[in-house]
Amino acid sequence: MAVTSTVPLTSRDDLSLAYTPGVALVCEAIAADPVLARDYTWVGHTVAVVTDGSAVLGLGNIGPRAAMPVMEGKAILFKQFGGVDAVPICLDTQDTEEIIAVVKALAPSFGGINLEDIAAPRCFEIERRLDAELPIPVFHDDQHGTAVVVLAALRNAVRLLGRALGELRVVISGAGAAGVAVTRMLIAGGVDAARIVVCDSKGTLYAGRPDLVSGSEKADLAGLTNRAAIVGGIEAALAGADVLIGVSGGQIAEEAVASLAPGGIVFALANPTPEVHPSIAARYAAVVATGRSDFPNQINNVLAFPGIFRGALEAGAPRITEAMKLAAAEAIAGIVAGDLRADQIVPSPLDPRVAATVAAAVAAAA
Repeated sequence: MAVTSTVPLTSRDDLSLAYTPGVALVCEAIAADPVLARDYTWVGHTVAVVTDGSAVLGLGNIGPRAAMPVMEGKAILFKQFGGVDAVPICLDTQDTEEIIAVVKALAPSFGGINLEDIAAPRCFEIERRLDAELPIPVFHDDQHGTAVVVLAALRNAVRLLGRALGELRVVISGAGAAGVAVTRMLIAGGVDAARIVVCDSKGTLYAGRPDLVSGSEKADLAGLTNRAAIVGGIEAALAGADVLIGVSGGQIAEEAVASLAPGGIVFALANPTPEVHPSIAARYAAVVATGRSDFPNQINNVLAFPGIFRGALEAGAPRITEAMKLAAAEAIAGIVAGDLRADQIVPSPLDPRVAATVAAAVAAAA
């Protein structure tokens, strides 16, 4: 990464505009009307990519220094695909209150905050508080970017198969940041909450499960989903289900996948090793997707976050709402809706239409 000027600095006049004395006039204008910072500085087109290094990719809690390459890569994707400038910020603290305080203190320098690779359950509280307390969009991409693209992919999968979202029995393997957000996004998008079963490492979530902490994200999900009160592990949940969405990293046995209803859908999104290898999933499912670029149907957050932030920044939106996320999902799905195949239910991350289409939909929703 590098920082470059957008204006020439080749003469004394250039220098007097870019720095002293000319810059003082801009400072005075912003001091009189802080909204002008969006127009006269980079704030209007720049986001911070913030992590504490506690949940980096599939590598786990590797700390802020080791997390920097991922944050730099994220910033490059923002610029390449969405035309949004981004600055990677790796914080040397994993204390919830300290993270919130630091991000709030940094916020005047940016038009939005992209939270990245912060472990659950702390990520839920950090995002919720910052979203409520800052006047700019705050978006935890591991949650909502994943959820938006999953909903887009599932919309197209059911279109291809002649099904309806509301009739599906869906199993979600994983109840961390992505699992919680995917579940809520699918419900908002039309999947029947009663027909969703979420599994964590201890088995299915269900109302009254004794180890669930009251008021926690898992307890809330348990109250919304699994109305059939299926108890047991992933094997019990998958029997007769239509859809498996893996966001856990744990391996799922072929025998369990084989118990899916005919014509099913498998999204095995763990990286680099999917919960179910695509060749195995294809034996039992009509549509298969992964998070990897070397298999068809890559469900990749880069389809969502550059356009979502670009649209939010263009609209001057103070937050990213559920309606904006739903609009993004529909926009992503619509790009390939006229040319659906079992190996093409989402556009390529390299498709130049994606970010602009998503940005327009998000800005309209905002």
